[in-house]
Parts: sequence; C-alpha cells; structure tokens
Amino acid sequence: MAFAAAGDLQATRFCGEVTARDSRALGIHWVFFPVADVNNNPDNPIINIRSYGENPQTVSTHVRAFIEGARSDPKTRVLTTAKHFPGHGDTSIDSHMAMPSIQSDRTRLDNVELVPFRAAIEARVDSVMTAHLAVPALDAPDVPATLSPAIMTGLLRDELKFQGLIVTDALEMAGVAKGYANGEAAVRALEAGADVLLMPPDPEAAIRAVVAAVRKGRLTTKRIDQSLARVLTAKQTVGLDRAKLVDLEAIADVVNAPEAAARAQEITDRAVTLVKNENAAAPLRNAKDAAYVILTEGRYSSEGQSLTQELSKRGASVLFALDPSMPDSELDAAAQKASVSAEIVVLAFASAGAYRGNLALPGSFPKLVDTLIAAGKPVTLVSLGSPYLIRSFPKSPRTSPRTAPWLRQR
Repeated sequence: MAFAAAGDLQATRFCGEVTARDSRALGIHWVFFPVADVNNNPDNPIINIRSYGENPQTVSTHVRAFIEGARSDPKTRVLTTAKHFPGHGDTSIDSHMAMPSIQSDRTRLDNVELVPFRAAIEARVDSVMTAHLAVPALDAPDVPATLSPAIMTGLLRDELKFQGLIVTDALEMAGVAKGYANGEAAVRALEAGADVLLMPPDPEAAIRAVVAAVRKGRLTTKRIDQSLARVLTAKQTVGLDRAKLVDLEAIADVVNAPEAAARAQEITDRAVTLVKNENAAAPLRNAKDAAYVILTEGRYSSEGQSLTQELSKRGASVLFALDPSMPDSELDAAAQKASVSAEIVVLAFASAGAYRGNLALPGSFPKLVDTLIAAGKPVTLVSLGSPYLIRSFPKSPRTSPRTAPWLRQR
C-alpha cells in the first residue's frame, strides 16, 4: 500500500526488479507476489497493507508494474504470483483462522475483485495462488475456492484463460484444514485444478492420498501429467534446466545494494500521507520539546527500535517506548508525563499478521490514546502500519498514517 500511496509506478516496477535480483542471488526462483487483492474492507485483518489499495484500477496498475519489473531482466527474472484468487480483500476474517465468505454477486466480482487478476494474466504472470474462502456466487457456500473446480478450472482456466501454475495457499490454514482432512484436501485441490500443493499439514499423508486417488481412478495420470508439465515449464523459464546453484561469494555484492536502499527511502518519504491537519498544527511548532509516545506491538518486537534511536539522535527529550503488556499504572504514568509537554506525538505500530484476527491497537493502548487526546494538548497520531487505524480515533485533531492513498491531501 505504501507504493500506491507514493503514486509512482516506476517505483513499483523497480521493486519488482530488486526483488527478482536479490531473490535470484539467494537461489530463490519463485516469489509469492504481487498481492492482487483489492482491500475494499477496512476491517480486513490479513490483507490490509499487503494490498496496493481499495481501488481496482490502482491495484491493477501496480500489480502489472511489479510483474513487469520482476521479469525485466532474463538473467535474474523470477516466477511471479498473483494472489489470492478470486480475491481476499472484501473479508473481515483471517483465512488462517477460519473460512471467510465473499458475499458479492458476479457483477461486483467482475468489476472489483477480478480486475487485478485479469491485469496480472494479461501481464503474463507465472502463477496464481488460491484463496481459502467461499464465494457463493460461484460455488456452494461451504466450499473454499481452493477446492472448487468451478472457480479454479471453470473461472480461472476456462474463462480467464490462465495457463500458468496454480498454487494453493497453505493447506495448513484453517480456511481449508478445519473442513477437510489433510489427504482429502490435497486430492480435492488437484481435482479443482491446482498444480502445486503448498504446505499440507502432513506432506507424506498428502502424497499417499494423491497416489491412492490415482490408483482408484479418482485422479487420472493425465491430470497429474498436466501439472507436471506446467511445473517443468516454469523451471525451464528461470533456467533451472541449465543452472541450479548460486555463487555464494557474489551474494553480498547483490543483496542490500546501496542504490536500492536509497530508492526505498525515497519511496517511503513519498508514501507519508497527511490525512487531517486541524488549525494547520503540522509541522510541529517545537519538535524537540514535544512528547513522543511510541506504541509497539509487543515487548519483544523490533518495531519501534530504530524509530526510538532516530528520535533520540534528533534531540527528542520526552520519549516513551511502550508495549501492550505493561500494566495500566505504567501507561497512566506515561500519559501524565507526556501531557506536561505542549505537543504530543503518538506513533502507533499496527501491522497485518496471520492469526491476529484484527488490526486494533492491543491491550490498553486505545484507552491511553483517548486519555492523551482528552488532556487538551495538540496530539498528532501517526500510524506506522495500517492506515485504517486512524478510524478508531476520530477526535485526534491531526492524523498521519504512513500509507493511505485514498485519503491523500496535497
């Protein structure tokens, strides 16, 4: 989403180039990116900032740009993946924890969710990853798309004409694992049209189930050979038939190149978005004397460490790095000390992650933010993760999420 907020397709294309170059240097030939989901549900706990945004056309242009960048150099190109088909953006449930359901009708699917996938296929994306969610407009309401022949073969293969690799999302995820046994899920995924089974809970059991399905005639050898041919073709595309090993001595010369880091910083700077600025309160009147309250995601989280160091270097005299496991008494004490300052800056980390279930601030952090706002001092709220976080604090007079392309102000 930061790339979409920066609004520079060349930057997204450059991201594809660097991702491919660094991946190949490390011996990685297949990347599960770009995310082609349209994040049109602000309560989405798992796609969120992994998506380029909530506009289908914006997502499509950046998906295409990444794919073009990742395959721009034949020597370092990687296999790209558009995920999670047919679109995981309009959900409020993490498919790692349960099976979500997309309630859109076919017209909305065509106009929103499927738009970036069509763009990816036109850009010759190498693979498509499935989504563990139900789409009643396309198949039965209790069948995840991963196991649906109507969606994987009927829609993706036959209607959208995709001929590359279909890879399942991780089969250990509850979106599939809660409803189907390990071996049965593997067989059904192949029946639906998948070529690669990603992370079955028990790989050996999955293999045995597939072999048994072939022997019983449930799966044909022709069907297995079709997937085998696609896998071998993909390997040939990235030169694995000619060279399988990497030059270990050359890794340091490629990965983390200074020019790439500089470009990343430039993109980051451009992605910062000012959403609301009542009474022209930003920039801060006296930045060094302001109180900075950093809300991390956990005691052992690395997020916030660099930020704390950089603020200290720049002369911040009132600085609190807090974690949600702190007792309310410590948080209240920090709030009292911060409220003495003429200006308060709250910098909150809230990132998308599997098995979290939501993107709300953890613990007593929401109460802490409300307390600081109620103190009557100017409070600047900075979201250093999901920009949707600012919806929870409408009383904040000025807000600055790191990435919010749909709320950009010039």
